[in-house]
Amino acid sequence: MGQVVLGLLWLIDGLLQFQPYMFGKTFITGVLLPNAVGQPGIIASPITWIANLIEPHVAIFNAFAATIQVAIGAGLLYRRTVKPALLASFAWALGIWFTGEGLGMIFTGSANPLTGAPGAALLYIVAGLIVWPRTRRTHNTTKRPQIKPYGLLGQPGTRLAWAALWLGSAALWLLPDNSSAGATHDAIAAVPSGAGWLTSILDSAANATAGHGTIIAIIMAGVSALIGVMVLRDWRATPALIAGVAISLIYWALGQGFGGILTEQATDVNAAPLVILIAALIYAHSRHQPTQPATAQPATS
Repeated sequence: MGQVVLGLLWLIDGLLQFQPYMFGKTFITGVLLPNAVGQPGIIASPITWIANLIEPHVAIFNAFAATIQVAIGAGLLYRRTVKPALLASFAWALGIWFTGEGLGMIFTGSANPLTGAPGAALLYIVAGLIVWPRTRRTHNTTKRPQIKPYGLLGQPGTRLAWAALWLGSAALWLLPDNSSAGATHDAIAAVPSGAGWLTSILDSAANATAGHGTIIAIIMAGVSALIGVMVLRDWRATPALIAGVAISLIYWALGQGFGGILTEQATDVNAAPLVILIAALIYAHSRHQPTQPATAQPATS
């Protein structure tokens, strides 16, 4: 099921890439080049070079990019093509994370979990590693091999990835750009809308958070760290996962405008759906862990 959901998300991203906005030079000036702003030179220069390289052929490149993402999504829906599709997704997502997301803007000091940091593309890779199909051989040859949960990361690696995501979010909340009095208000006020009802919600949320950015950042840093540690240590992990899903939904609405999909200029659904998928995978796998048979104890006289 995780592969199917991940495939559907890739399909949606591919379809979004086919929007008319993406075929014009505004895709370069409005999506790619802003990722170079505030970056160290070693990151900004390649992003600018790639954007300038694409600009004269933006329509061709965009058609290629959209087709690749649709192909990845379709490949994840069929068992025989899952592994090639995942391999392609890892390579493509790395390119998107660098050029299309500026490494989540982490090195600019302005990366904010509310608006999608550390970037959806990185989370596509994490989710892909978790759903990578692995089989557990059974001693009984009459039984079909069982799918091994947690993919390539294994249970410890998956929980560690979750903890890294949320502990990283805690650290990002405490950055000066995210913890000033007006930071949360400004972040919400800049969220793309595309619909009157969403604009109304965003305006209300921005007004409600005005002047409270510091306390919000401190609270969210503490909550994020707790969510990460609880799942890592497997201490009341289910409530922590539920809290992570709830917060991600709030982020998706108030900080990401549902990925900006209502503006007809979104390139993807943003990070929150991927975080929710990862949480669901951790929960589902933990609920279906095989029980080990009890080892008989030797009799003592």
